[in-house]
Amino acid sequence: MRVFLWLLALMAAAIGIAVTARFNPGNVVLFYPPYRVDLSLNFFVLLEVLLFVLLYVLVRTVRATLKMPERVAAYRQRKRERDGNKGLRDALKALFEGRFGHAEKAALRAAELPENAGVAALIGARAAHRMRQQHRRDQWLNRVADDNAMKTARLMTMTELLVDDHQPEAALAAVRELNASGTRHIHALQWSLKAEQQAKNWPEVLRLVRSLDKHKALHPALSARLRELAYDDLLSDKLHDAESVQRVWSSIPQSDRLKPYVACLAATALNARGLHDEARMVAEESLSANWDDRVVRAYRDAAAPAGSAALLAQIEHCEAWIQERPTDAELALTLGSLCLKQKLWGKAQRYLEQALSDATEPRMVREAHLKLAQLHEALQQPEEAANHYRQCALATIL
Repeated sequence: MRVFLWLLALMAAAIGIAVTARFNPGNVVLFYPPYRVDLSLNFFVLLEVLLFVLLYVLVRTVRATLKMPERVAAYRQRKRERDGNKGLRDALKALFEGRFGHAEKAALRAAELPENAGVAALIGARAAHRMRQQHRRDQWLNRVADDNAMKTARLMTMTELLVDDHQPEAALAAVRELNASGTRHIHALQWSLKAEQQAKNWPEVLRLVRSLDKHKALHPALSARLRELAYDDLLSDKLHDAESVQRVWSSIPQSDRLKPYVACLAATALNARGLHDEARMVAEESLSANWDDRVVRAYRDAAAPAGSAALLAQIEHCEAWIQERPTDAELALTLGSLCLKQKLWGKAQRYLEQALSDATEPRMVREAHLKLAQLHEALQQPEEAANHYRQCALATIL
């Protein structure tokens, strides 16, 4: 439609010019003594138009010639940008496809464009790392060591790759440099957590777990497992003396103290260092909030001396608990053991036999038979004692 309108306009203009020229009797005289040139007005107008077109073409040609070097440079720059961007796209595609050799080669092409050099270096570093080429990986990272715009990306990449390479100290150095620049975000905390875990820096692991839990950046199962590993290492360290264990326990938040696995670890550590009173307090506090057989076992191991008020208080606690849990074999075994220590023979035998009937684990069967054998020995009943010792031995073999 547009072409048709242009043709129509040109035809109308041609007709108008032809009609105008036909009825135009004027002429033009060019006089330069001794010369004189007579021209019709129509021919003079035609010459003027041709001269204008000629001058226009000449000026455009001169300008185009003068701009030729600039246009050539712009063309080459566009070609470099086109090739560099294509190399960057190819590098990313190959990296995601797992073709790390191709990704590194494409990153080399992309790095020829200064604007892409930083991102291309990080892609090349990741590709080299996946091929276990640590030397080339470090070379790629060194390319952007002085680029402030890529500092955060470089440090995050270094942290991730060094953690994956099991170099926690180097990874933590990168994290410290990142933190020194004032950059703190969730992903950095997550990689810091992995580095601290590899370095077995458990106090820092606990701090990072709590921080990430506030942002809901950890799965609850993973958070619980990391806390368990950290507390297991802190409370089970054989180098700790009684004072060190108490200091570690005092540093644990109240919400974590009530968790069964933490209370069990703490009570076991305190029992091992002769702090039975503290172990009983830990176990009782935890059991009042969350019932767990592991804590019950630690409570049994923290039995107070025979005839003491503390032992009687333990028996009272267990009797109150067993009213609520009459089929709990671990609790019955604990109550029977405490009564045996207090020489309450009737209660001890009743609860130990109850534990034996409800026991589902070989460990509990062995311990119940052993306690019953000790009870019958104390009562001067050698045949019954021998029978329980035999049953204990059989349970041990099985």
